[in-house]
Formats: sequence, C-alpha cells, structure tokens
Amino acid sequence: MTEQAGSAASATTSTAGTDVVALLRAALGGRVDTSPAALDDARADESGHASAGRPLAVVRAASVADVQATLRIATETRTPVVTRGAGTGLAGGANAGPGEIALSVRDMDRIVEVRPDDLLAVVEPGILNAHLNAALAAAGVWWAPDPASREISTVGGNIATGAGGLLCAKYGVVRDAVLALDVVLADGRLLQLGHRSVKGVTGLDLTALMIGSEGTLGVIVGATLKLRRLVPGTVQTLAATFSDVRAAAAASAAVTASGIQPAIMELMDATSLAAAHRLLSLPVPTPGAAQLTIQTDGPAAHTEAEAIAAVLAGAGGTVVLAADTAEGDHLLAVRRAMHPAMQTLGTTLIEDVSVPRSELAAMFDEIARIEHDYGMVIPTVAHAGDGNLHPNFVFTGPEVPPQVWDAADELFRAALRLGGTLTGEHGIGVLKRRWLADELGEDQWRLQRDIARVFDPLGILNPGKVFAA
Repeated sequence: MTEQAGSAASATTSTAGTDVVALLRAALGGRVDTSPAALDDARADESGHASAGRPLAVVRAASVADVQATLRIATETRTPVVTRGAGTGLAGGANAGPGEIALSVRDMDRIVEVRPDDLLAVVEPGILNAHLNAALAAAGVWWAPDPASREISTVGGNIATGAGGLLCAKYGVVRDAVLALDVVLADGRLLQLGHRSVKGVTGLDLTALMIGSEGTLGVIVGATLKLRRLVPGTVQTLAATFSDVRAAAAASAAVTASGIQPAIMELMDATSLAAAHRLLSLPVPTPGAAQLTIQTDGPAAHTEAEAIAAVLAGAGGTVVLAADTAEGDHLLAVRRAMHPAMQTLGTTLIEDVSVPRSELAAMFDEIARIEHDYGMVIPTVAHAGDGNLHPNFVFTGPEVPPQVWDAADELFRAALRLGGTLTGEHGIGVLKRRWLADELGEDQWRLQRDIARVFDPLGILNPGKVFAA
C-alpha cells in the first residue's frame, strides 16, 4: 500500500545546488547507504504501507555524534528526516520517502549501564526488547513492556510509539517504565530529559511528552529505563474457549470484576483463532469459538489461576490449565502468532483501538455490526485485561479499498463513542492522522501541532506523520 505524498512535499526540496548525500558521505562515510535494497526497505514498516518512492539515503548511525551530524546537515539543507529502528511499526510512522533521509538507529544497541540497586538500566535505542531482558535476567531484573513483537522490536521504537503489549494490565505500558531520555533535536542539539531518581518534578515533564511522539519532536538516542525485580515463582497459564466472542469478552470482564489481576489476559475471536491454528498446524477449533488465554505470576500464581478458571467456567468457558511452563508457552504461542497468521489471509490493515474494559463486549458488538453492514470479516484480538483491541481488515491488492476505509472510519468512531481512543499502542503515523482531530478536538490538535513546531521549527522531523498539514 502506498502513502499519498502529504505535507512532506513542501519540505523535501534541498538548498539549491546542494548534494545532501555528498554532505552526508563527507561527514559519515560508510554509514551512508544508498543501495537500492536499503532504500526500498526504508520505505515500509510492518503495516503493509510504503511511501511513494525511495528516500535519498539511509544513514546507519552508530553513535550520538552520527545522529547529531545527520540532523545538522538536514537542518542546513532543509531536508526531512525519518527516524527508524527495526521497522516493525504498524502505523506507517517510520516510512521514508522521496527527498527524505532515513535515519536508522538500529546499530545503536548497547546496554550502557545496569543498576539493580536503583532498578534502572541505561540503553541505546536500537536494542531489541527480547535481547534486553535476556541480558537483564542475570542481574535478577527485567523491563516490563512486552509487545507481541518483542523478538524483533526495539526499545527506542517502543518509546517513540508509546508501545504496550501483553503485560500492560498488570505492569503498565512504556510510559510507566521510562525515567529519562537523551534526545537530539532537529538542529543537532542534545537534550538530557528526566531523572535517574524515582521522583522528580522539576519543570515540565518533557520526558513524558517525548514518549509516543513518533519521531516528530526529536530523535531518541538513549533511555534510562525503570526496571522491576524478576517475579518469583512459576507462571501459570490457562486457556478458555467460549461459544462466541461476546461471551469471551463478558468472561474477561468477570475476571476483572473478581479482583484477581492476571499478568496476561488475551482474547482471540473465531477468525483469528482459526487462522493462528492453521499457521501452527494445530487442530481446527470449533466453528465460531473464541478463546481467552490468561497467565498469572508471582507466589500466588497457582491459586489465582485456579480461581480464574472457576470464574471462566462459571461464565460458560471450557477451561484448560497448562500442566507446566512448556505447555503454557504453547498456549500463549497461539496468541503471539496472530500477526503472521493474518498475513496468510491477504493484505491486512492492522488497527488498534482501546475502550474502557467494561465496554469491551459492546465494542465487539460494534465490530459485528460493521462486519454485517459492510459485508466483510474483521478478525480481532484484544488485550482483554486493558480493553485494547486489534481489528484486522483483510483485502486483496496493494491499496486499501475505499470500503475498508469507510468501515475503519465507523470502527474508530464507535470506539470514541464508547469512551475509548484511536490507538492504544501502535501510534498515529500516516494511517490515522485524518482522525486525530476528531478525538483531540480542534483546539487541542492545534496546540499539539504548535508544540511540535517549538521542537522542530522547520518541520523536517517525520513530516506528514501524525499531524497532517
């Protein structure tokens, strides 16, 4: 799918006669990649969307100095810059196009410092989630954000998009797990935001402002992360199947109402469950059946799992409690296979809305209504513990059909009517910028856009993303 050339078009003209690539090569040498493969890769993320054409170059930064040099050249030549990590985003927010520099921080992947006594770690943005936690385990600590893409997504990308994941209901999102950030502004200045201390309220909270800003305010080059002690005990995993998705959503609400706090509570509707089973060569599930997969942890994990099993059985579920960790991992692997399973169905517009947990069943009712009205199937999974849904619009061909956008429009507005939000963790990118003002209101939309211009007066950081002109 190809993005339309948005507001970036007015910012993509470099100073007359200036060869931006030559300036980059002079400053950064072999870190400037203009190979066709690299340029094509930088055009797209995992959303299925791609920019209209290739960027000027990919800069593979290895240090803060590399990032600063790139941004100084960009400012001098008025050249737009799109920052990239692993390219696993799902909103088109890191897609670089014609006249733009793709600034990759993927090679900046060091763990600079780990302080178990202070429960913090200082890392570079390119480190993968899974690699970070594998390294932290030796010190008896971990970083809680747990996106389904943890094996391939970067910490910097998580912070830039305000990512969440499967453990959010109990352990919070990225915003809850960052103490400080090092950020390079569009003109090359380095800012050190936040604190190493747990508490700190000096001045405005620019760290929080940077989280979820999707590359529009600055380039994150370092992060001081808030860690947790490893949770003692063995996790317990269970799965419960229900006759339909509404029954499963009502059961998840019953678990929340019971006062028991699972670490993970994931819901898969019938279509997504069947697709994941096919991908993993598992037995075909009962037609129409939806599934909740729940995991408890800590010293009371077994007791809590048994109590949750009783709640689910009382709500009409058929419950299976994993006998050991291996079986539990197997049950959870079905949920983690959702994204590749959707890719087997066709081209997919992967969406992301959140509603209050009490409205989860009502949101599934809205999805069913939209499916009926538009004659389409919308496979949906949900982080049921926090009300975050991922509806998937499946179609054929490279472009999103108008009918799909019309159905998505109805879905977004339904989420807002239920007191929810356009995105729980994927971000706005290019996919949702047209609806941003609908949620924020015109005054707040303008205020946020004006704040972005304070950080980036020339509008060269990720132009055309988040705030459409």
